[in-house]
Amino acid sequence: MLLFLGSGVAVTLLVGWLFLRLRRRDLRDKADNIINLARKEAEIQARDLRAQADQDIARSRAGFQQEQLAAAELRQKAETGLAQERARLETRADELGRRESYFNSRRAEIEALRDQLERQSQLYRERLRAAATLNEEQLRAALREEVRTESAAELRDLRNQLRNHAETDLQEESRRILIDSLQRLTSTVPSEIGATLVKLPNEEMKGRIIGREGRNIKAFESATGVTLMIDETPDAVLVSSFDPVRREVARLSLERLVADGRIHPASIEEQVKKADEEVRHNFAVLGEKAIARLHVTGVHPELVSLLGKLHFRLSNNQNTLDHSVEVASICSFIASELGLDPEPARRAGLFHDLGKALNGDHPGSHAVAAANLLRSYGEDPRVINAVAAHHQEVPPESVYAPLLLIADAASAARPGARSESIEGYLQRVHALEDLARGFPGVTEAYAMQAGREVRVIVSPERLTDAEARQLAVDIRRRIEEGLNFQGVVKITVIREARFSETAK
Repeated sequence: MLLFLGSGVAVTLLVGWLFLRLRRRDLRDKADNIINLARKEAEIQARDLRAQADQDIARSRAGFQQEQLAAAELRQKAETGLAQERARLETRADELGRRESYFNSRRAEIEALRDQLERQSQLYRERLRAAATLNEEQLRAALREEVRTESAAELRDLRNQLRNHAETDLQEESRRILIDSLQRLTSTVPSEIGATLVKLPNEEMKGRIIGREGRNIKAFESATGVTLMIDETPDAVLVSSFDPVRREVARLSLERLVADGRIHPASIEEQVKKADEEVRHNFAVLGEKAIARLHVTGVHPELVSLLGKLHFRLSNNQNTLDHSVEVASICSFIASELGLDPEPARRAGLFHDLGKALNGDHPGSHAVAAANLLRSYGEDPRVINAVAAHHQEVPPESVYAPLLLIADAASAARPGARSESIEGYLQRVHALEDLARGFPGVTEAYAMQAGREVRVIVSPERLTDAEARQLAVDIRRRIEEGLNFQGVVKITVIREARFSETAK
């Protein structure tokens, strides 16, 4: 029984202990839940408080920024007002300064006038005292001397005014004469171009001009010294050359070859020779037309031919013959206005660039060479001196020399009359040809392709094939050393021997 009771107590105690332990765990879980709940509520409240604080801070910051903007606007307005007030005060101060300077200058002038008046009054009193001791004759002499002294300055000023007025009248009269002379010209001097278009009857003719393996076009370019530009332009080819004489010879030759239809190296040479003779015959025709336009007489036929040759010469891309006719007209008009003989003036203007048609064998500039040529044909000494002096290389001996100088400058300075860039290009290609012709054995040299190629024709009797090959090397070296060319220059040396017999 006791054992049973002991076991029951133990069980009871064990159950109680387990109940207490479970109860304590439950209480601890509840406490943890309460703590977690309290912590979450605290976090939520802290978050709400923080958000509220952030909102309060943002509102405070926005209000502060608005206050700052308002304060900056007020400060800007105040600074603007201060600047305007400062500018107004500075303007007022400048005005007061100018007024003060004006008043000071006026005061100085008044003081000077007062001093001058005092000196004059003193001088008048002294003269009155001196006059009291003079007789009538002495008074008259003193009065004449006084009038002479006072009038000297006025006469000097009047003389200067008359002199200035006379110089102004002379300048106006010279301008009137020059303008009237230029306005009486009805023709203009056109600028030349460097290419000529030749029409073809059909596209098939282009292939015939080129020839098999290009032999026809090569023969044509070698014979004329021009560049044939054959492109997609329908029924046309372009003849390009810086030399108008070559270009004209090539144009006539090509037109006749196309009309004849037989195009091969032999016919090309034949037509080029005929065209060259015709162009040189036209020199005299063109010279006669220029002389007829100016009504000039007594001109030697050689001079007439040289004048016609000027039609195929360019000066700064300006046709030299037309320029000479224009200068002659201006010289004649100005001479007539000045009451001079217009005939020498007209002849001087017509002949002044005649030296540009001469070969390079004549010494000196083109002006001196032309003067020497005119002297050999018995031209008027006034004309000879004017031509020689129109570039101020020799002193003028008559009024016709400065007259020619003025007319030449007026024609050259006319807007659009000249092109300096073309003149520089022509000088370079001429220098290229002259360099090639300077070698022994060279019979002719042509600059082609706008100066990018030079074709040199040599005598087969004087140079062998090996020497011709070496000549190409020597020309290349000379160009690289002595000429300033942009890009690449191709040197082609042509050595060709021909043999012919005539069977009867």
